[in-house]
Amino acid sequence: MTTHVLLADVNEQRFHTFQELASIWGDIRNDIEDAGGEVHDSNVLIGDYDLQVVFDADDEETVLEVSMAVQRHGLNTKTMRAVPMAQIGEYATDP
Repeated sequence: MTTHVLLADVNEQRFHTFQELASIWGDIRNDIEDAGGEVHDSNVLIGDYDLQVVFDADDEETVLEVSMAVQRHGLNTKTMRAVPMAQIGEYATDP
């Protein structure tokens, strides 16, 4: 399993307050898990994006399914792989 970070931007035409987003968070989380993702953390963000979800997935197809599941709720997403700092040494090579 690999870890991924999904950043979501709220579609202002669909959501007018964070309370509206919070009201569907349970549905979003269920859809992520139904798509095969395992949610580890979620945060509301102040800045360029509105929501961050950290999840694990078995493969790239699952990552795509998770992204599409979130997009169906009217959120624009950007998803990227995350490597835990404790594992970064495994990727380093000696010169």
